[in-house]
Amino acid sequence: MSDVLSVQRLIPSPPEPIFDLLVDPAGHSEIDGGGTVKGARSGGRRLVLGDRFGMDMKLGVAYSTRNTVIELEENRRIAWQTTASGPAGAMLGGRIWRYVLEPVEGGTLVTESWDLTQERVTSKFVVKATMAEATKRNMERTLARIEELVTAVG
Repeated sequence: MSDVLSVQRLIPSPPEPIFDLLVDPAGHSEIDGGGTVKGARSGGRRLVLGDRFGMDMKLGVAYSTRNTVIELEENRRIAWQTTASGPAGAMLGGRIWRYVLEPVEGGTLVTESWDLTQERVTSKFVVKATMAEATKRNMERTLARIEELVTAVG
């Protein structure tokens, strides 16, 4: 596996409602296909470039992350870099979650990427070896969940 794993989905929606979901950390637990995101430690407002936000997580055990928005182009791209909170942050983290939205005929082509190019050396090999397959499945579920939310009638 390369250091960047990506999945794509054509979602029959303009990019704006998709982007609205991505820039609101309070709603990330609703779109998380892996079920690990439990809630935002901050949020309730639209993220902008440079914002920092925390997330409560659970993957076997509860933990929290610190995230910094490192890329943001309105309705086209958002990426944040994640580090474990507390002492584990010195050894774990650095991965980047990125969403790119491309308007195309029939909707928006959404690409979600799990980018390990900045992952801590102490954890990169283990993360790739143990999490890549599940992460790909979970990203596919995330994009399906986003589609469900933005195309729901009601």
